[in-house]
Amino acid sequence: MNRTTLQVRATYSVGASLAWGTGRLAGHVTISATNQSGADIDRLELNTVMAPLGGLRLGTTTVDGRTVAAKVSDQTILVPLGGVLPAGAAVTVVVRFAATLRTATGGSAWLFARANGIADLYRWVPWISRATPFARPNYGDPFVTPSSPAVHVVLRSDVPLRWATTGTRTALSADGLTATFDAANVRDFIATASRDTATRHATVNGTVIRVVGRGSFPASSVLSAAVNAVTKLEARLGPYPYSVLTIAESAGGYGMEGPMTVWIPPNVAASNLRYLVTHEIAHQWFYGLVGNDQAREPFADEAMTDMAARNVLGMRRSSGCSAARLDRAIYQYGSACYYEIIYIQGGNLIDDARRAMGSGPFWAAIRGYIEAHRFGLVHTRTLLDAIDAASPIVFAARWQSRFPSLY
Repeated sequence: MNRTTLQVRATYSVGASLAWGTGRLAGHVTISATNQSGADIDRLELNTVMAPLGGLRLGTTTVDGRTVAAKVSDQTILVPLGGVLPAGAAVTVVVRFAATLRTATGGSAWLFARANGIADLYRWVPWISRATPFARPNYGDPFVTPSSPAVHVVLRSDVPLRWATTGTRTALSADGLTATFDAANVRDFIATASRDTATRHATVNGTVIRVVGRGSFPASSVLSAAVNAVTKLEARLGPYPYSVLTIAESAGGYGMEGPMTVWIPPNVAASNLRYLVTHEIAHQWFYGLVGNDQAREPFADEAMTDMAARNVLGMRRSSGCSAARLDRAIYQYGSACYYEIIYIQGGNLIDDARRAMGSGPFWAAIRGYIEAHRFGLVHTRTLLDAIDAASPIVFAARWQSRFPSLY
């Protein structure tokens, strides 16, 4: 058969232990998966950056209690089901793993590293996906993950740590070494940990905003930017979808989004901080609420996210690169112009539509798009069609040259 699918309803129960001194992470994930694709499948493909970054070592992998020969390929764990899983049928997969956090943040290492007093764990939980190359010529996100209705994570450490994660903490052991977290309707579970972070809080329309950072982190400025971003983005896009938003200082690298979570690296220039916080928070709607294949169709989340952030801040600008196609995968853009094409040119194309049709109808169309595809996965064309359908102007005719593979 040789078939897998992203159309799987999966819940995740994770137990993992982190040795702070060595950066060794070991644990297991139990995935309860139901095939909702309408066709038979015979394998699952699980994504984890522990493979390319952490020297992933697989332990025993079982399917409904039977040991199977799982294999690691690039950032994908290939799990044969040992037979056919019919449409509508369910299976329980247990994957045992061990990996080691990097000790530097260069290249992509910051996604899975312990440096500068902070541990970063991004896209580490083996998660339903499809085989996607990790290496890319820019800093695009090489991921695609469907949303899960329930994620339960127990994190243990050999020293007391302060965790900043997706979800909410539901238990903490008396010795401070074991923390339990739960989340619903998320497409990843990311975490940072440190021994000495502090937390600031604010509340916006019932959402608790937490800023977690070490002593030199500009927590006050980050919190101010976050309050402004959530307030103004909600006015355009509708309510933030969770009760808590955690903005955490990361070990390094770039700003990064995760469900219910934003990472801001240390030493961000003060002149760029407000934009970076706003952009990453806007991802809570475009990637978090409405997901997409971030590797093959980055326009769908990055262009819409950047347009929303720049609209909030009044920061529209022209691109520093020549006009180019917007329908390519991240692997087809060089590092020099990836941001200028997908973020700036893509965002300006969407903003041009807003100007042409009027802000009221435009934002109403975007709110309808968000609600129609809540916690799902969409394509670039899904977004473009939602905008086009809300206006008497035929935008498709204007967009054809920028998306030749779609029109």
